[in-house]
Amino acid sequence: MKLVFAGTPEVAVPALDALLASGRHEVAAVVTRPDAPAGRGRRLVASPVAERAEEAGIEVLKPLKPRDPDFLERLKQIAPDCCPVVAYGALLPRPALDIPAHGWVNLHFSLLPAWRGAAPVQHAVMAGDEITGASTFLIEEGLDSGAVYGTVTEEIRPTDTSGDLLTRLAFAGAGLLAATMDGIEDGTLKAVPQPAEGVSLAPKITVEDARVDWAAPALRVDRVVRGCTPAPGAWTTFRGERLKLVQVTPAPGRTDLAPGRLAVGKNSVHVGTGSYAVELLWVQAQGKKPMRGADWARGARIAEGETLGG
Repeated sequence: MKLVFAGTPEVAVPALDALLASGRHEVAAVVTRPDAPAGRGRRLVASPVAERAEEAGIEVLKPLKPRDPDFLERLKQIAPDCCPVVAYGALLPRPALDIPAHGWVNLHFSLLPAWRGAAPVQHAVMAGDEITGASTFLIEEGLDSGAVYGTVTEEIRPTDTSGDLLTRLAFAGAGLLAATMDGIEDGTLKAVPQPAEGVSLAPKITVEDARVDWAAPALRVDRVVRGCTPAPGAWTTFRGERLKLVQVTPAPGRTDLAPGRLAVGKNSVHVGTGSYAVELLWVQAQGKKPMRGADWARGARIAEGETLGG
């Protein structure tokens, strides 16, 4: 088939690579978000998908909005058979959805209908799910509600951050998306409507969502830290300033600390929760690089009875 691939961040690049390497389909163009300011100088930078497409010599389309008439006209001229999508980052209007004969097929990083929305991997980790995966589905105007072509499953490991899990899903999902294109092209794959039961939503994680509640159980604290790593980054406050929590680990043997209370040992620092303590393995103070929790505690000269979270 002739394809137009839509995607923006680094996590979409493995899927683009898989389609380019398939040898069965032609990626005629790529649709991505416009260049965005990045770095200290706020210089405009192309998306990772745009950079990869340019390396491959593929036409890159960067509409401000996918309803822009010039973009829709160019898409009609290309006349794709199908438009595979991975984390494009903009809602597709009906005039765009109607152009490819086989529609727009999205690779979504959950087992639909679970975790529909912008942050499925983060929510799966934060909820304590043991299994997640990726799904390919036909985009319609509802939120991730279209009929499903296929899925792959992935175990969530006890120490996985959302970044770890998303990296694995990006590569497993790339193979799924390529296989979905093959099945659509040869007519062997039919999309199946999602069940009405089991729907859960995964809205974008806000900075406030990433603030740790020390009154919550230790397992919940650990899940929030892992789910919000690398973005937006779990955090708390110490002496009125924000402290980023990069990595913690539950410490079931330590049950003597009130929620938020710090205890500094020779080579460790623990903080109380609503159940047992967690150990602060890595933290990042404002304006500083990440450091081991014990090193941060020594440098901060924590006094007896000091707490996190105010």
